[in-house]
Amino acid sequence: MTKYAIIVAGGKGTRFGSDMPKQFLLLNNTPVLMHTINRFAQCDCNIIVVLPEAQIDLWKQLCSQHSFTTSHTIVAGGSTRFHSVKNAIDTITPAENDLIAVHDGVRPLVNKCIIDEAFCVAASHGSAVPAIEVTDSIRQLNGDNDSSQALLRSSLRAVQTPQTFQATLLKSAYDTPFSDAFTDDASVVEAAGHSITLTKGSPNNIKITHSIDLLIAEEILKNE
Repeated sequence: MTKYAIIVAGGKGTRFGSDMPKQFLLLNNTPVLMHTINRFAQCDCNIIVVLPEAQIDLWKQLCSQHSFTTSHTIVAGGSTRFHSVKNAIDTITPAENDLIAVHDGVRPLVNKCIIDEAFCVAASHGSAVPAIEVTDSIRQLNGDNDSSQALLRSSLRAVQTPQTFQATLLKSAYDTPFSDAFTDDASVVEAAGHSITLTKGSPNNIKITHSIDLLIAEEILKNE
C-alpha cells in the first residue's frame, strides 16, 4: 500500500493585504507551506505539492533560501481547486490498496494523529474526512437573502482536511466535469455516489485565511 498526500497551495494572500501568497508567508520564520509538508513527511507519504504555475519558481527560490530539502513533487495547478487536485491525481497510477489524502497547504498545524487516523479509516471505509463540532450559532439565508432560519447546531460539523480516500475511488470520482457544487473533495466523492465517513478533527488544525490566523498559529506552535 502506498500513501499519497496531495497538498493544494493556490492562495494569493489578498485577504492579508499582501502581495505574497499566504502559503509563503512566514510562520516562526519558516514559510507556512514548509510546515505543512513536514507534517506529512512524518507519516511516510509520497508528497505532491500543487502550486499555480506562476508561483513555482518563487517556491523553488524559497526552498533554496530556507535550505528546505523535504522530498516532494511539484505539480502545476488549474483554474479551480477541483482542477488543481485533478492535475495531481492524474500523475498517480494507483494500485488497488493505495490511499490519497488531499490537504490545504495553509493548514500547517495538522497533527500526525489526524493524518494517521484518516489513512486508517479510509483504508477500511473508503473515505475519511476530519470534522469538528460547530460552536457558533448558524443561520441559513433564504432565497431572497432578506430572511433566515436557525439551524440545529448539534447536527452540524465543520469540515477540515486532510480528506482521505481509497485512491482508485478518488481517481474515479474526479473523472467528471467540474460543478460549482464541488466545494471540497468530499463533495466530489459524494456526487459520485459514495458515502463520507467523518473522523475526529482538531480546533488547532486551523486554516490560515486572515492575518490574525498567523498569530494564532504561532501561539499554537509554542504550546505543542
